[in-house]
Amino acid sequence: DEENPMIGLRGAARYLSPAFQDAFELECEALSHVRNEMGLRNVELMVPFCRTPEEGKEVIQILNANGLEKGRDGLKVWVMCELPSNVFAIDEFAKVFDGFSIGSNDLTQLVLGVDRDSGLLADLFDEDNAAVKEAISQAIKGAHRNGKEVGLCGQAPSDKPHFAGFLVDLGIDSISLTPDSVMQAIEIVSEAEKKKSLNNEIKQVISSEKAKQDEYGVASTQLSA
Repeated sequence: DEENPMIGLRGAARYLSPAFQDAFELECEALSHVRNEMGLRNVELMVPFCRTPEEGKEVIQILNANGLEKGRDGLKVWVMCELPSNVFAIDEFAKVFDGFSIGSNDLTQLVLGVDRDSGLLADLFDEDNAAVKEAISQAIKGAHRNGKEVGLCGQAPSDKPHFAGFLVDLGIDSISLTPDSVMQAIEIVSEAEKKKSLNNEIKQVISSEKAKQDEYGVASTQLSA
């Protein structure tokens, strides 16, 4: 038993542990059967709690050796972006994985140093915290900078529907939701996308007007003397 399992042997580190080797190979066998025998090629893989790019490379080596070769028959291997190291070193993680899924629960926990399971600290666990939102912003920008898709899974958009609007403004590619929050979130996302589209149109008009000014040396609505 670990005193603090939330930052203990979990995720990628567990996959690489000799004590978990047989269990992980059994998981790989099951997933390989689903993709290669049953033909469900839409099934993709997600590596959770991956602390370093090197750890990710080792996990992918094991996947390759167990019938889950990254890139073969379109197989994509994603990584959870739920650690500060994932955000700060996202350019390096992007060289290893095909995409990112931001885990807002763990990311909030680790950015704020708050045990998400502690009732004593429940009032401090807040995805709306400026530091957490900055980490999410950097993650989305970093993923797109490297040409990778990025989504978010976690309670934030479900518990706080306005959070979905924040994610749309940042250009997130996908958001996971609990069933009871889907309809409200759809409305918020739709409004946010309309607003974003309108803002983009305004920016294009302003850019076009400035180009005309630069070309003719006058405002487009002004006649020369």
